[in-house]
Amino acid sequence: MTDFAEKLERYAALAVQVGVNVQPGQTLYINAPLHAAPFVRLAARKAYEAGARHVYVEWNDEELTRIRYEMAPDESFHEYPMWHARAMEELVENNAAILKLTSSDPDLLRGIDPERIANAQKASGKALQNFRKYIMADKVSWAVLAVPSPGWAAKVFPDLAKDRQVDALWEAIFAATRVYESDPVKAWRDHIRQLEEKASLLNERRYRLLRFRSPGTDLTVELPENHLWVSGGSVNAKGTPFVANMPTEEVFTAPLKEGVNGTVRSTKPLSYGGTLIKNFSLTFRNGKIVDAQAEEGLEVLKRLIETDEGSSFLGEVALVPYESPISRTNLVFYNTLFDENASATWPSATGTPFAWRAARRCRRTNWRPAG
Repeated sequence: MTDFAEKLERYAALAVQVGVNVQPGQTLYINAPLHAAPFVRLAARKAYEAGARHVYVEWNDEELTRIRYEMAPDESFHEYPMWHARAMEELVENNAAILKLTSSDPDLLRGIDPERIANAQKASGKALQNFRKYIMADKVSWAVLAVPSPGWAAKVFPDLAKDRQVDALWEAIFAATRVYESDPVKAWRDHIRQLEEKASLLNERRYRLLRFRSPGTDLTVELPENHLWVSGGSVNAKGTPFVANMPTEEVFTAPLKEGVNGTVRSTKPLSYGGTLIKNFSLTFRNGKIVDAQAEEGLEVLKRLIETDEGSSFLGEVALVPYESPISRTNLVFYNTLFDENASATWPSATGTPFAWRAARRCRRTNWRPAG
């Protein structure tokens, strides 16, 4: 077995044993890009070794996505295939584990009308709301992991020769997800326990508010009286532990809805739906975003904020360590799965309805926020 093949197999083991944590007799659903087929086959093998009853795979293709956004009629972006929504609901109703493999080219939809993107997001959000209720409530195990694509790799490593870019991104993903540890599965379980300890410490301290300060940022986030910090590890309705995001370095809680005031400025770009939003800032007053600025992608950002009634409020606040496997790569990944876990003060977008996270620079030896 080659060195790369061994690391890829370790990564597949992490996805199945730690990410979704497939149980005997369970169905695994995998959503993946076409170029991820070798990894998907490895993951399927790992799932059947764990006792999976079925492994279903749904493929997607970025080129087809781009073709649709370029050529489909405007009215089609207000529609979503309900047969697919019902199929996803049936999967989670029957306790299937959901594995999403992401590898989006950050510039996939550059030049596309932002209204088309926003309408497509609204249509899918409405159609999939029952499915997402299961996911957001952790009724079933689910996980998001990354696999490289040529477009994404070229964005992260523009100075490398084209034939080296994907390999370099694989190595960066392996480094960020602890694949290099002697026993990656054990390393991840130890890591989740450490995050749970940090969450417990914060719950004992009962901080009233968080204060974020850095160049361009001065933000106060009040916390509800009975707020609860939780870690990146989750437990589904059947009591099975899983890790929804790999990598994850955060502990997080919900802020007081109307208790967010000030301005937060990004230190990394936000890749959303194939569009990059760069050097942006958000100003909050009594919890609501009252102003948004961006050097690039402002129209997309504004439409995200206007998605629905809750879109302009902070949905989650997270703390990440100053040093982690992600921050040690010294990379901008142009992918929220990674960049939101890096040590910097910046907001990122997750979930439906739209939610903002503020990740604070926080040293491993001192997780205490100001307040």
